[in-house]
Amino acid sequence: MARQNYHFTSESVSEGHPDKVCDRISDEIVDLVYKEAIKQGVDPWSVRVAAETLTTTGRVVIAGEVRVPETLFKKDKQGNVVMDASGNPVVAPGRFRSAARRAIRDIGYEQDGFHWKTAKVDVLLHAQSADIAQGVDNASDKQGEEGAGDQGIMFGYACTETPDLMPAPIYYSHKILELLAAARKNGEGEAGKLGPDAKSQVTIRYENGEPAEVTSIVLSTQHLDNSWDSAKVRQVVEPYIREALGDMPIADDCAWYINPTGKFVIGGPDGDAGLTGRKIIVDTYGGAAPHGGGAFSGKDTTKVDRSAAYVARYLAKNIVAAKLAEKCTIQLSYAIGVAQPLSVYVNTHGTGKVEDSRLEDAIREVIDLSPTGIRKHLDLNRPIYARTAAYGHFGRKAVRGGFTWEKTDLVKALKAALK
Repeated sequence: MARQNYHFTSESVSEGHPDKVCDRISDEIVDLVYKEAIKQGVDPWSVRVAAETLTTTGRVVIAGEVRVPETLFKKDKQGNVVMDASGNPVVAPGRFRSAARRAIRDIGYEQDGFHWKTAKVDVLLHAQSADIAQGVDNASDKQGEEGAGDQGIMFGYACTETPDLMPAPIYYSHKILELLAAARKNGEGEAGKLGPDAKSQVTIRYENGEPAEVTSIVLSTQHLDNSWDSAKVRQVVEPYIREALGDMPIADDCAWYINPTGKFVIGGPDGDAGLTGRKIIVDTYGGAAPHGGGAFSGKDTTKVDRSAAYVARYLAKNIVAAKLAEKCTIQLSYAIGVAQPLSVYVNTHGTGKVEDSRLEDAIREVIDLSPTGIRKHLDLNRPIYARTAAYGHFGRKAVRGGFTWEKTDLVKALKAALK
């Protein structure tokens, strides 16, 4: 039987954290390619992106593979696409550099060591490998469909701990940083003097398997006023932390660690190098559920690291929303070039109203879990990904065409399949 009384901790990082700057730029690349395809009348199903970003002091490097509309390739004076020595089209860097600068500006970096205007941006994108393309474009197990963009295992999770069916520690860690970022960007009093780089961490005591109270709070946030110390930072941020926690009780002896090392003036990529895909636990469930190891940002949705993780969350959330379980973990597995998942696994951790094996059968009945099926069902071939790059890919509101995997519109179909 699972433990009922324990402490659990999750962390989040802000949009200005060096790794999140990279995730944002990589997802801006994905959105740029989708936008350009739609604008040029190119089939968005043909888009392929695998963009990785590195940042450090005054520098951004974007590398990876793409299949993009012709307007994003370099042209010669006669208007012909320029080819490299291998006969592949050469990517024109200008639009990609501009996308990176827009992202950095929106995050808020205008510092001497990292400024959206002056940072050097290297674009090292190249055409997608023909070896990968052949397996993705034509599945070996289902004629006329896409195969998975890679092998791997992906997990989805949902539970009844919060209104958005997310684990409480990661839910509140995200909320703290979201409120602080909004206050910073809106110039709310002294919160307007906070910097973009921040990290939060929340420990919650569970009693009888339910979140009971917060027992420790950690927040390290960049500040632009060099005279501030830890006490001053706490004075500024504590009201926002308490607002984010809402009705979640804070223990009388809760340990508060606000900028525990003191000043935090130099932040972002100027203080520490960043890479795409290094915050995969922050992006998902804060360690409360397993993770297959694949990152999301910078990838189009033929990559099952992204699309299958999204649909696994969608399925787990709908199972919990349907009151078929109070907690649900789903695993999907894929092979590169193969359309259908190799396995579907459901674990309701002893809270299920029906057998887990019946839920596995119901899932296969109500949704096509091939990359094509997932992309159709969740309407993923669109520029909706820059918004996912910070504060988690899950537990968000399904608004403005994004976060469709957070909808609970599969409840009736699941119930019907189980009758």
